[in-house]
Amino acid sequence: MTAKSQTLAQTKPEFSAGITAGQLPGVDGRTLPARRYRELVSGIAADLGGDLSIAKQAIVCRAASLITWAEFAEAEFANSGKLDVATYTTAINSLRRLLADIGLDRISKDVPDLQSWIAAREANG
Repeated sequence: MTAKSQTLAQTKPEFSAGITAGQLPGVDGRTLPARRYRELVSGIAADLGGDLSIAKQAIVCRAASLITWAEFAEAEFANSGKLDVATYTTAINSLRRLLADIGLDRISKDVPDLQSWIAAREANG
């Protein structure tokens, strides 16, 4: 990697679409699927230790979409007995691959002990 490309790779874009992981443009965030989607994005990101790369955020969002879709398809099946097995199986296999790509194991975060946290908080005022 050249010095110029390395510098470009390390800089953050100067613009933003105003959309963060867990938000969908043009979607009323109060609906049950939207709330469940946000909950899943947040939970999966936390399981992965937080502070994810953009690529991992994208995979987390796609996985959350598939989980949300599958949960509603399963509820419909439980209520009516109707399920498009081919579509469901394709979605679940895609979900499994996405989750395998980002890792299925929960990653713990290092947290300071209470005394260190208090001292840092007092130092920062």
